[in-house]
Amino acid sequence: MNRSVKLIFLVFFAAMILAGLMLIHPFGQLEYSDMDDYYLENAQTELGANNIVTTVVFDYRGFDTLGEATVLFGAAIGVLTLFRGVGR
Repeated sequence: MNRSVKLIFLVFFAAMILAGLMLIHPFGQLEYSDMDDYYLENAQTELGANNIVTTVVFDYRGFDTLGEATVLFGAAIGVLTLFRGVGR
C-alpha cells in the first residue's frame, strides 16, 4: 500500500476511536431504560423465574446467547485443531 492510503486509514481509525471514547458514559454513572423496569416487573409472572439475570440471559435474549455460545464453541474447536499435534 502506498503512504497516502495508510495515512487515510490511520486518520479514519483515530476518528472512530475518538468518537467511541466521546460516547462512553462517565465511570459510575448508571443509566436505566424502560426495558430494565419491564424485566424487573414482569420476569416473575411471565416466566416464573426467581433469578432475573438468568431470565434475561436465557429467556429474553436466548438467541443472542445461542449465538455467543456458537462463537465460543467454534473458537475452542479452532484452538484445539491448531494445537492438535503440538505435544507429539
